[in-house]
Amino acid sequence: MKNPLRLAAYALTFVVGMWGGNLLIQKLSGNAAGQEAAEAMLNQPAPDFSLPDIDGRVRNAGEWDGKVRVVNFWATWCPPCRSETPMFVEMQEKYGAAGLQFIGIAIDDADKVQDFMDTYGINYPMLIGDANAIEVAKQYGNRFGALPYTVIIDRQGQIRHVQRGELTQETAENVFRKLL
Repeated sequence: MKNPLRLAAYALTFVVGMWGGNLLIQKLSGNAAGQEAAEAMLNQPAPDFSLPDIDGRVRNAGEWDGKVRVVNFWATWCPPCRSETPMFVEMQEKYGAAGLQFIGIAIDDADKVQDFMDTYGINYPMLIGDANAIEVAKQYGNRFGALPYTVIIDRQGQIRHVQRGELTQETAENVFRKLL
């Protein structure tokens, strides 16, 4: 009786292990494919888009032509998004006069975003969207909906840096030095 139970336990362990391993491979493949899609955007023209701002006014990406643009896709419920926001506020203040323009695109509820903006003193335009913002993120290479997702565009409108996940100050400033 002991051996059949042991054999069943081994078989169950094997099946669960194979299933878990398959899930891990799928996850890693998606991650690699997501990074590949993001990197494919480098040195490409930034796609045009229009989305409403926090006040409901439709804004077009072309409003910021000629500036170095940092387009950040984020949500209030996303911990790394919340973490990088104070740095964005600081950098907008520090480099704005030199031609840097942060543009937030929140995939979230407008009321939550407004509360977040008030709390963090956000000093850059904030656009709001659900399905439309997700579609814009996909146009910018974010095939798998990673948040945060940040794209840095040069003054000529070419994508020069794409960041899946949190953007560090060191990385941002290294990119800005080349573009400002």
